Amino acid sequence: MGQSRESVRRDSRLKLLRIVACACLSLPGAWMPAIGAAYPVKPIRLVVGFVAGGPVDITARAIGSRLTGVLGQPIVIDNRSGASGVIATELVAKSSPDGHTLLMCSASNAITAALSAGAARNFLRDITPVSKVAIITSILVVNPSLPAESVKDLIALAKAQPGKITYASTGVGNPPHLAGELLKTMAKIDIYHVAYKADNAVMPDLIGGRLEMFISPLAVARTRMLDAI
Repeated sequence: MGQSRESVRRDSRLKLLRIVACACLSLPGAWMPAIGAAYPVKPIRLVVGFVAGGPVDITARAIGSRLTGVLGQPIVIDNRSGASGVIATELVAKSSPDGHTLLMCSASNAITAALSAGAARNFLRDITPVSKVAIITSILVVNPSLPAESVKDLIALAKAQPGKITYASTGVGNPPHLAGELLKTMAKIDIYHVAYKADNAVMPDLIGGRLEMFISPLAVARTRMLDAI
C-alpha cells in the first residue's frame, strides 16, 4: 500500500522546513549533490551579520529553535556584525560548500550589493537565496519631548528648523538609513543623519534627548525601549 495521507503531509512539511532552513547559503554547483540523505551530519552554523537582539537575529533564533528538532542537529547562531552584513557574507562565501554554514540574509545584503561592487561580488556570485522567511515591519519613533504628534507635524517642524532634527540609523546604507533618506527626499526636508554601530545604543540616546527620530524595526523598537526605560 502507498503512504498514508498523514505520512505524505509529514514528509512534505519536513522537506519544506529543510528548504526554509537554507535561507541563504554558500552554494557552488557541487553543493546540492553533496547533501543527499545524510544531510545534516553535524551542527549547522547560521551566521547573522548583526548584533544579538536585532530583527535578523531574532528571526534566525526563532527558525533555528524549530529546525534543531526537525533536522536532528543543533542550529548554532553565530553573530558576526559589521559593515552592514558584509563581514558575515564574506565569512559564509569562503566557508566549505557543504550546506553546514548558512547566512541569514536581510534587506541590508541587497542594499550593500547594489551600492558596493566589492560586496556585490561575494553576495551575488557566491550566495544563493532560497526562501523568504519573514517580513519585518518598521515604525517611526521620536523623542517624547519633540513637539510633534504626527508625521505631518514632524515634517512641519523639520521645515521650520532645517538641519537641526537628527535621525539615527544602525549603519550607512542599511534599511533605517535609506528609510530616513526616503522620508527626507519625499517630504523635502533637511534632517541630519547619525550612524550607530548597533540599535542597542540608539534607544537610550533617543529617549535621553540626544536624538530626535529613528525609523526602527518594530520588534527592535519595542524591545530596546523597554531596555532603555
